Amino acid sequence: MTSPKIDANQLELFAQELVAALKPSPTPAPTPAARPVPPAPLFKAPPVPTRTLPIPPVGPNDPPLRKIQLGSHTVHYVLRRSARRSHGFMVCDDGLFVTSPNRAPLDDIERAIRAKQRWILTKLFERGERRALRAERPPVDWVDGAQLPYLGTDITLRLEPAARSHCVHDADTRTLHLGVTPGLETWQIRERVKLWFQDEAKRIFGERLDLYAPRVGVTYNAFAISSAGTRWGSCTVAGNIRLNWKLVHYPLALLDYVVVHELAHLREMNHSPAFWAVVGEVFPDYDGAKAALKKRSVEMPVLFPDE
Repeated sequence: MTSPKIDANQLELFAQELVAALKPSPTPAPTPAARPVPPAPLFKAPPVPTRTLPIPPVGPNDPPLRKIQLGSHTVHYVLRRSARRSHGFMVCDDGLFVTSPNRAPLDDIERAIRAKQRWILTKLFERGERRALRAERPPVDWVDGAQLPYLGTDITLRLEPAARSHCVHDADTRTLHLGVTPGLETWQIRERVKLWFQDEAKRIFGERLDLYAPRVGVTYNAFAISSAGTRWGSCTVAGNIRLNWKLVHYPLALLDYVVVHELAHLREMNHSPAFWAVVGEVFPDYDGAKAALKKRSVEMPVLFPDE
C-alpha cells in the first residue's frame, strides 16, 4: 500500500498550524482597579477667620490718620501730642492710638512704633478678630424675658406696667423687675438697665476693694467706675483706682482678679516680676483669670452696642 504524497506546501502549512496550537494564549491585561473614594468628612472645619487690622474712625474736624508699614501690614494710627516724655501706645477695638511728646520728630515716633511692632500687631489682630466676632452676635432684644449677664450667670428681665419707673433685682429668683411707664421706648429701657448695672458695679467694687486692700497691704484713696473700651482698670500713684463697670457681667472671681491687680499697683507701679509676685500673694491663679477674662469678653452678648 502506498502512502499519500504530501507536497512541500502542505507540510509548511501543517508546521505553522502546529506552532500556533502550542503557543500559549496571551494573558489578558489586568483591568485597572478603581481608585478608592475617600470617605466624606464627618465634620466640616470652620472657615479660617479673615485677619483684618482695625482702622481708627476719623471725624470731620479730626486730623488725618497716619500710617506706617510694619512688615507686610499697613497700620493706620491716630497721633496725639502731649507733654509726656515718652511714647505711649493704646490698642482698642477702633485701632492704634499713639501719644508722643510735643517736640518728638516723626522719625523718632516711627522708630518707637517699629520697636513695639510685634506687640502692636498682635493686639491689633486680636481686636480685629474680637470686633468681627462681636459683629456676628445679635444684640440683646430688650423685651420681657430677655436674659442679661450678671456676675457670671443670667438674670431674667421682667417688664411690668407701672405708673412710676423702678428697677428691682430679686436675687432669689434671679429676676430684674423693671417698671415700664406709658410711652417708654426701647432705648429708654436699655439705658435704665445700664444705670442699674453701673450702680451695682459701684456697690460691688467698693465691697471688694475694702476686702482685698488689707490683704494686699495697701490703702487706696478713692475709686470710680469707667466705660473704657480697652482697659479693665487703672491705678494712679495717688491711689485713685478706676474699674470698668462692665466687669459686673463677669463671675465674681474675675472681678476680684482685676481688683487685686489694681491694688497691687500701689506696691509696684509696673508689670515687672515683682508686681506679679504681689498679685500672686493674694490671687495665685492670675494667669487663669487673665485667660478666662479674655475668653469671656469675646463670648459676651452685645448688650449696649454703643459701648
